[in-house]
Amino acid sequence: MADSDLNTLPLSAILRGVAERPEPTISIAELTMLFGGRALGALLLVFGLLCTLPLPPGSTTLLGAPLVLLAPQLVIGARAPWLPRRLRERTIATADLKRVLPGMLIWLERMEAVSRPRLAFLFGGVGERMIGAVCTVLALVLILPIPFGNMVPAAAVSVLSLALVQRDGALALLGYLLVALSGSFLVLAASLIAHGAHQVISVITAT
Repeated sequence: MADSDLNTLPLSAILRGVAERPEPTISIAELTMLFGGRALGALLLVFGLLCTLPLPPGSTTLLGAPLVLLAPQLVIGARAPWLPRRLRERTIATADLKRVLPGMLIWLERMEAVSRPRLAFLFGGVGERMIGAVCTVLALVLILPIPFGNMVPAAAVSVLSLALVQRDGALALLGYLLVALSGSFLVLAASLIAHGAHQVISVITAT
């Protein structure tokens, strides 16, 4: 497939094609190549979406690690993603993709259907760096073992990444709203944890 086709084909179509591959695995390097010139935003989107899934504890620590590497590259103005060779060579089983992608693709296809380039001023040099900075902070949150703390931050990363790929400022604003919700949730979680710890300490010291 020509590079021009890769840059215009919807990401959902590329991912659907990946899931239907006859090969048993696909490497991160191959996936990056399929995303063409949109690879940086697309990889952020894929790992962000994976982090929204109801996965076993500790999974977001593993899946969030690539986000910690990728998001800062937006801050420095990178046009293409850089990943260490070990990560580029890591493979994903096609069977696993067939299991997790359908739910993700329904959401992604709906968002792509209503998305279009708009509010372009949000994607200037400063705008893209801001998205990168916000996604970096959210990625650091995702690798922390916070119970039920991954869904909203991961959704925010996913929406901001798709906004970047689609150049859709309305989606970017939605992403920033999710960032605000993430902050509120984390503050609430921290307050509850602190309150619980205080209660435990009070019980221990009273006995």
